[in-house]
Amino acid sequence: MSKHRLRGRGRVDASQPVVFTFDGKPYTGLKGDTVASALLAHGVHLMGRSFKYHRPRGAIAAGSEEPNALIGTRRGPGRFEPNTRATVQEIWDGLETNSQNKFPSLKWDVGAVNDAAYMLFSAGFYYKTFMWPRSFWDKVYEPFIRAAAGLGVSPSEEDPDTYASRYLYCDLLIVGAGPAGIAAAREAAGKGLSVVLVDENSEMGGTLLSEPQSKIDGKSAWTWLEDELAALKEAGVKLMTRTTAIGYYHENMIGMVEKLTDHLPTLPADTPRERMWRVRAKQVVLAQGALEKPLVFHGNDRPGVMLAGSAQTYLHRYGVKVGESPVVVTSHDSAWYAAFDLQAAGAYVQAIVDTRPQVRQDLQAEARTRGIPVKLGHTVTATGGRLRINTVRVNPLNGTHVGNGQWIKCDALLMSGGWTPSLHLFSHTKGSLIWDDDLTTFLPKDTPEDCIITGASRGLWGVEAALKDGSVRVGEALSKLGVEATVSDYTVADDRVGTGVTMRELPTDRSAGKAKAFVDFQNDVTAKDLRLAVREGMRSIEHVKRYTTNGMATDQGKMSNINGLNIAADALGKKQPQVGLTTFRPPYTPTTFGAFAGYHRGDHFEVVRKTQIDGWAEENAAVFEPVGQWRRARYFPKAGETMDQAVARECAATRASVGIFDASTLGKIEVVGPDAAEFVNRMYTNPFMKLAPGKCRYGLLLGDDGYIRDDGVIARISDERFHVTTTTGGAARVLTMMEDYLQTEWPDLNVWLTSTTEQWSTVAVNGPNAAKLLQPFVKDFALTEDNFPHMSCVEVEVAGYPARLWRVSFTGEIGFEINVPAPYGRALWETLWDAGQAYDITAYGTETMHVLRAEKGYIIVGQDTDGTVTPYDAGMGWAVGTKKADFVGMRGLKRPDLVAKNRKQLVGLVTEDQSCLEEGAQIVLDPNQPIPMKMVGHVTSSYHQGTTDHPIALALVEGGHSKMGETVYIPMPDRTIAAKVTGTVFVDPENARLKI
Repeated sequence: MSKHRLRGRGRVDASQPVVFTFDGKPYTGLKGDTVASALLAHGVHLMGRSFKYHRPRGAIAAGSEEPNALIGTRRGPGRFEPNTRATVQEIWDGLETNSQNKFPSLKWDVGAVNDAAYMLFSAGFYYKTFMWPRSFWDKVYEPFIRAAAGLGVSPSEEDPDTYASRYLYCDLLIVGAGPAGIAAAREAAGKGLSVVLVDENSEMGGTLLSEPQSKIDGKSAWTWLEDELAALKEAGVKLMTRTTAIGYYHENMIGMVEKLTDHLPTLPADTPRERMWRVRAKQVVLAQGALEKPLVFHGNDRPGVMLAGSAQTYLHRYGVKVGESPVVVTSHDSAWYAAFDLQAAGAYVQAIVDTRPQVRQDLQAEARTRGIPVKLGHTVTATGGRLRINTVRVNPLNGTHVGNGQWIKCDALLMSGGWTPSLHLFSHTKGSLIWDDDLTTFLPKDTPEDCIITGASRGLWGVEAALKDGSVRVGEALSKLGVEATVSDYTVADDRVGTGVTMRELPTDRSAGKAKAFVDFQNDVTAKDLRLAVREGMRSIEHVKRYTTNGMATDQGKMSNINGLNIAADALGKKQPQVGLTTFRPPYTPTTFGAFAGYHRGDHFEVVRKTQIDGWAEENAAVFEPVGQWRRARYFPKAGETMDQAVARECAATRASVGIFDASTLGKIEVVGPDAAEFVNRMYTNPFMKLAPGKCRYGLLLGDDGYIRDDGVIARISDERFHVTTTTGGAARVLTMMEDYLQTEWPDLNVWLTSTTEQWSTVAVNGPNAAKLLQPFVKDFALTEDNFPHMSCVEVEVAGYPARLWRVSFTGEIGFEINVPAPYGRALWETLWDAGQAYDITAYGTETMHVLRAEKGYIIVGQDTDGTVTPYDAGMGWAVGTKKADFVGMRGLKRPDLVAKNRKQLVGLVTEDQSCLEEGAQIVLDPNQPIPMKMVGHVTSSYHQGTTDHPIALALVEGGHSKMGETVYIPMPDRTIAAKVTGTVFVDPENARLKI
């Protein structure tokens, strides 16, 4: 039995010992222990070091609000997690844990030198301290800051665990399974509703687990709890433990993370580590209880100083006595009960120090009966001890004046500044808060969501008050669900209720400027830091927060926000409501990336869309690349070929005879209706009103700002039907943009928009022999220059399949795109492939497509444009209908900056030394200018030899259209490359190859 373990106490299983390690040393705990409770059972209070000063720290709490006891946990390769709270991590045989933020060891940490130099690390030190000398920044200050930053060590191995995601719909979700939550669930159970009760802890009960003395309706608290949970389960209520509600989102959606295996010694097969629940509830009840406030005084962070309520939790839930000779300091009645419980468990409480001059007589009488010294109207001004508290300085108070103190020996100091309602989830709903002067805290007021808040979360103290409130308040939710509500009455004996006063920081007998009275324990923010922030001009509580980092720790201000607010308000000379509260943001507690990612990892990281022809490409050794969400064949190498060799072969074969390409991923939108032509005409820069059925036209789409957003070929199928294509990655974006304009700008137009991207498979054939290959498969239609000229379309039967046949080209060769219903795509491809063997047909991929189009100067939106390129910049003024009344972006194009001289314009580049440029490389006019050089543009596309006899590139260059024939320079790490500015068309500028 461990030194501080009490036999027969707690809810842990004494028959099942558990061995784990902390910093390499083995410790024995019991099943049901957390790392913190097991270490405390061995008298180990030192569990970590603080972030900024590297001060020794121990567990101050017993739950998820813990800011100090952060540890790393490991269960083998890849299964390492930093910054885990020792207060919530359950132990199991073989668990490896280690302390953080120390070197070389936890007891002897060289980083503690920061504590001695604390005057350099005052509020906002990162804005002030490292400013001089400037030359020190790169080699001294920045490396030092980077090395010191962070708490735990980031995992470096691949995580072998899996993470799951599920959706849940219910009538009533109750968050928090303390007395109020259980009472609410009992009223809702058995009424034909789907009810879910969740709690972040390993077992339900809330405050009942640490206050077993209560008797509810004649039953002991733990017996009543067991019976109620069994009844709830029998009634069909879904009970979820180890499940944290991390965020409350719009329309009553709550994000929850369920831990499934972190407490198990052996991992079950095919079981995820965590599961993310996305819950949509008709009604939500928040019963999250309250958090105990620490007191702010010099040395309040020393190991062995902890919250009084947490000491009760360790005693009653885990059977651990946190000290043999503790002192209690408080401004609230609740800490007196902690002193009584510890004294009853065999500890010798050295004193109860209460800042109030008057306290309830029954509490004083109980203390006298138990032989506990009481010091009313006293305060604590300091603590002593290097790695654990061993003395505390107690001083009498006369108002705010501190008298001479005395040192009291102790091995633990239990503090309580009262309780703060847990309002994080409520605040996520954008619910409003109201200040309560009596309780000196914010309470919930109104929320736009279907949400009820009950129990200590709204400022009610005591088990009986929580039970009754849960029973009554859930009635509001049940009424909204159309269920008749009932109210149960509860009688609680030995209930513990109380009041207290709020202290900003305890008066001190030392210089306030040198007192290390901590408010935010993890970030080492002191009361003097907050007051300094106000003196230096911070007036908003949000500014104070960011200047001092108070409340920015991983506990999200659970322990520090109210104390910080009270101190800042006092420094500003304002009431707390005038200063306000910082914003609570999800997640409620730190959450793993794995839980958020869920199934999205490895091959499942992103949805992979495949065309009907993808299987053929895979069977024929294609190398793939992601394009948007699509998997596309990049090139088809033969044995021993590099990508450059394969692409050069595909380019040459396509220009020499015929190439075949899967273009199914192009976005496709059907625009139908009497006003279809007017709609397309307004959306695109080109004129479309007079485009005849059976014809195609290139379309350029701009944003309101006049910049290119997308492009594609648009075919007029009939008077009232257009088949619009978009870039592969722009399909959804273009459809959304169209819908936006149709619904908000032009609701008078009679038009319907339908995404048909996956309805059609599209096979493109290009090259001099393309028409010869295709003609035998086209039923009763001649593919001649006169009958079917370039930029024509027809609905016809191809190879026995209904098709929309277009004569278009993105290669500069004779080209056709055959659109057939998607299921026929592969069959059509294989038919053309077999027939094409007579013409040495070659399958080509996206890389070859890029080269062929670049040789013709055709742009790729998003590669040769960067969101600031106009049609004129791209040399595509011909695509702008100058006689059109209006189109999207027309006014944007007239802005002064968009018609200014020397804008970046698209040009071609040919290097003098025949080297291939790097895409993204910067361009200068004078390579000999001093650094920093003036950059005048960058390379947008660059390719090795395709069917030209030299590499080619496209680039955006300032005033590029006026620089034809001039030389520009591309500085690289090892050399500077000279390149000649040319036009963007490198092959067949007369377009002679487009004719049959």
